[in-house]
Amino acid sequence: MIAVPQGMKVWLAAGPVDMRKGFDGLSAIVQEQLDKDPFSGHLFVFRGRRGDLLKVLAWDGQGLCVLAS
Repeated sequence: MIAVPQGMKVWLAAGPVDMRKGFDGLSAIVQEQLDKDPFSGHLFVFRGRRGDLLKVLAWDGQGLCVLAS
C-alpha cells in the first residue's frame, strides 16, 4: 500500500478520457474541465472509455509525472 501525504487530494475525472493524451493534454483537462492547478501537488486520475485503463497525473515538485496502468 502506498501512503498518500497528508493534505494531498485525489481528483477523479468524471468521464472517459482519450488515453493517447500525455502531459500537455491531461494538464489541459485539469485546468479547463476540472478548474484545478495541475502543479498543485494533488493527484488527478483519468480512465479510458472501456474503464480498463487508468492514467494518473502528478506534480512531484520538479516536473509532471504520468503513471499508467
